[in-house]
Amino acid sequence: MKISTSITIPKKQKYYVVWIGRKTGIFETWEECEAQVKGYHGAKYKSFDSLNTAKMAFLNDYHEYFHARGASTKHRQRNSMNGPIVPSFCVDASCSGNPGILEYRCVDTQSGKQVFAKGPFEEGTNNIGEFLAIVHALFLFKKDQIRFPIYTDSRNAIGWIRAKKCKTKLTRNEKNVRLFAIVQRAENWLRNNTYENEILKWNTQLWGENPADYHRK
Repeated sequence: MKISTSITIPKKQKYYVVWIGRKTGIFETWEECEAQVKGYHGAKYKSFDSLNTAKMAFLNDYHEYFHARGASTKHRQRNSMNGPIVPSFCVDASCSGNPGILEYRCVDTQSGKQVFAKGPFEEGTNNIGEFLAIVHALFLFKKDQIRFPIYTDSRNAIGWIRAKKCKTKLTRNEKNVRLFAIVQRAENWLRNNTYENEILKWNTQLWGENPADYHRK
């Protein structure tokens, strides 16, 4: 009798991060990931060998893990050592107190020209402002078919945008009821819309202050 000596090696579990797609997040099978990215223009995704690595990757922008297919060397360099991608836009928020009086705005990265500014809002936080600034920019740019990248220096805001949820621990009260109403509209917009703008982390260490910074530190 012939005895088989072959050994079946279990397939290693992979985790798939989708930064841009029909739905964003971390998926445990290629089939789930493929459903979010196949045929989706500008989809950005990558597989990882551990869940912890995938979670960390999802909170950062995809440029930190791979370069988009077909991206030129010039484009990649401009996004790292030599400065931000241009044309692009930057958003930032300012909060006097925590919580406190909140404002947020968007500017053109190159010229510094202000695109919009909102506030003041009572009893807000800087993270909420960063989140709302990104959503406001996405809303305007989709309406005007502007597809340039949006920079923020808030990792929390980037994570909240991908989760389509403002994960603030701030308590709703009479003073910030208007602000929370705007947050709810922003979350609804994210759940019901797609966008092509890349949301990227501003590299303060290499490039200096975000051009949308309020210079109130």
